[in-house]
Amino acid sequence: MTPIETDIPARMDRLPWSRFHLLIVVALGITWVLDGLEVTIVGSIGPMLQDKRTLGLSPQDIGSMASAYVAGAVAGAIFFGWLTDRFGRRLVFNITLGLYVAGVLASACSWSFWSLAVFRVVTGLGIGGEYAAINSAIDELIPARLRGRIDLIVNGSYWGGAAIGAAASLLLLGGGVVSPELGWRLGFGIGGVLGIGVLFLRRFVPESPRWLVTHGRAGEAERTVAEVEQRVRASGGGDFGPAAGRLTIHPQKSFGFGLIFKAMLGAYKWRSLLAFTLMAAQAFLFNAVFFTYGLVLTRAYHVPAQNVGTYILPLALGNLMGPLLLGHFFDTVGRRRMIAGTYGVSGVLMAATGWAFHAGILDAWTQTACWVGVFFVASAAASAAYLTASEIFPLETRALAIAMFYALGTLVGGVGAPWLFGRLIDAGVYTVAWGYEGAAVLMLVAAGVEVWLGIDAEGKSLEEIALPLSG
Repeated sequence: MTPIETDIPARMDRLPWSRFHLLIVVALGITWVLDGLEVTIVGSIGPMLQDKRTLGLSPQDIGSMASAYVAGAVAGAIFFGWLTDRFGRRLVFNITLGLYVAGVLASACSWSFWSLAVFRVVTGLGIGGEYAAINSAIDELIPARLRGRIDLIVNGSYWGGAAIGAAASLLLLGGGVVSPELGWRLGFGIGGVLGIGVLFLRRFVPESPRWLVTHGRAGEAERTVAEVEQRVRASGGGDFGPAAGRLTIHPQKSFGFGLIFKAMLGAYKWRSLLAFTLMAAQAFLFNAVFFTYGLVLTRAYHVPAQNVGTYILPLALGNLMGPLLLGHFFDTVGRRRMIAGTYGVSGVLMAATGWAFHAGILDAWTQTACWVGVFFVASAAASAAYLTASEIFPLETRALAIAMFYALGTLVGGVGAPWLFGRLIDAGVYTVAWGYEGAAVLMLVAAGVEVWLGIDAEGKSLEEIALPLSG
């Protein structure tokens, strides 16, 4: 194709914050709310699903069910990540949301462990695909000077979903509103209802102009940017002046796996190691705690199953506040310092909490207070892992890079952790502490890798951080 000289990246980065950007955050960021809702609902209803009046699952079944969901997310991330880079962000993020809605509504109708496991795989396929499509779309539509804090807030909104899930579990599993036998099914249904509403909102989200121009659709990209600029002006953005900086693009219809993997494992091999380490460490820590905390509460502290949500709700709120309060500093203090700091501090706090749990000096509420402290910091670190994977690779590989490192990190931490911790709980609930210490070590290692290989990406355009392969 004929080379194209474009100022589209500069035009998108110079825009002031507006209602258009708020629409992007709400319509696309809902993915994390839905994922948080899913994980927390499953964690809260885990003890209830062991009841013979429901599905009569064993602790190992609970861990396997969680692993099925995460395994589906891994497969969905890789497959839909490839589709996102090939066919565009907009098409894929609508397909994946529809798949999620179908899977979660089917989960509500499960009749056995195997039916629930299959439906959790389908739900995970949708959520995993969402991660790849949404992270790339948000980064390409949000101005560079705001990208760090917005990414952290969007990724941190996972915990808004977790808070909704915890609050819903109190209403639906307590027996005061509906019977627990019906309540767990309604808990799954909440995500389906939210997802259907968001499908409507996404009709107003455009395709990424950056993706359009690199795939030879320069005319459509120009029209899209002009429409975005008009929407920003109409919402009070005023005159934002001319764009500074042009880029020459050699567009292609598609970019083969050979070219993509050559970049990721060649010129960007150290960035690949960085993204994998950050993803794996945070995935292990979060899944280690949240997929099994309901069982720890009921077995170690004898909390009634219907009251588990009471303890998960403050954890979710602490996680939500971390990215909200710390996100600004990732754009001002800088990526490298903040990512290394949050990983290191959360690793130290995790180690101390694991020791206190094993020593038997905690009760249900002090254990929860410790987790709030750990995850206030760790949630910002985890959100920064997704930010890192989404901004340090060329545009043509962005969605697949997010998918690959999400998948690899999740296979290490997200699939392995629930299985491992299910076995640890079966061996004796206090043996879980050894898993907590392992998660702490991984976080400290990740902090060191960030100091060594971290990218100072704050305030820079995506094209400055990593030149497009077609550039």
